[in-house]
Amino acid sequence: MADPAIELQTVRKTYGGGVHALRDAALRVERGEIFGLLGPNGAGKSTLVKVLLTVVRATEVAGTLLGRPIGEKAPLARVGYLPEHHRLPPYLTARQAVEFSGALSGVARVDRRRRAEALLDRVGLGHWKDRRVSTFSKGMRQRAGLAAALVNDPELVFLDEPTDGVDPVGRKEIRDLLVGLRSEGRTVFLNSHLLSEAEQVCDRVAILLQGRVVREGRLDDLQRQGARQELVLRWHGPVAELPGCHDAGPVDGDPSVRRHVLPTLDPAAAQPAIDAARRAGAMVISLTPCREGLESLFMKAVTDPVTGRPLPPGASS
Repeated sequence: MADPAIELQTVRKTYGGGVHALRDAALRVERGEIFGLLGPNGAGKSTLVKVLLTVVRATEVAGTLLGRPIGEKAPLARVGYLPEHHRLPPYLTARQAVEFSGALSGVARVDRRRRAEALLDRVGLGHWKDRRVSTFSKGMRQRAGLAAALVNDPELVFLDEPTDGVDPVGRKEIRDLLVGLRSEGRTVFLNSHLLSEAEQVCDRVAILLQGRVVREGRLDDLQRQGARQELVLRWHGPVAELPGCHDAGPVDGDPSVRRHVLPTLDPAAAQPAIDAARRAGAMVISLTPCREGLESLFMKAVTDPVTGRPLPPGASS
């Protein structure tokens, strides 16, 4: 079995004054997957990425990146990175800016020229490749930054809020690009606060809160934990108890129409409840399978179960 792209066993980052940006965070990213790191502002997402890329020195770190210990420079030649607030030289054209990024990454001149041309076409800037970056909108600069992050033909790509400032059409195109990168065998590490974006493209996700990973796993598995079926019935007499169900109350305030919940997605499990309801004279209105959405999972992870209030994004102690 191939080594993971990232195996982070632990990382701590403490700034002056005892401010803990990362507290024993751990995660694993498999090769060839789109991995989403989610969390509220201030949770430590960007700091964690910068530690992996050796931009920020960790207080303590143990793990590997592309099979080498985190902190070594050699694997970074096979890594692409789009920071959240990236700045391409505004006086360069898009083509020149991407070629410049390639030169900084040690890409041979003939290769970086060829790749810049192809990548600008791929991110939708083919018609604007000879325009200066200073004339670009925020969304166009984001597209150019994506091309720059890919110019060294990386195995692993870190993208920090890649759809920031991009219109809906552009976001769809960027999602398609990420899926295309995965199909090429590349690994994509995505930082995003846009849960709907992550839900559409990520294979696995981790939720970072107060510098710790509080949830991690395949998106399907995480969503299955809160999965259920909702059986809506119209009762013409007394409401009967149904096997395997709990009564979740009336629908739209109508006491004769009630929602009954089964804590499973197995269709066979609903049959005894439906049979019992029909014997009691109830009419079946609907049976709906429900998976927990990523937004719901996220809110549970970042909400205090006692007070129901959002937990603070960071803390010092």
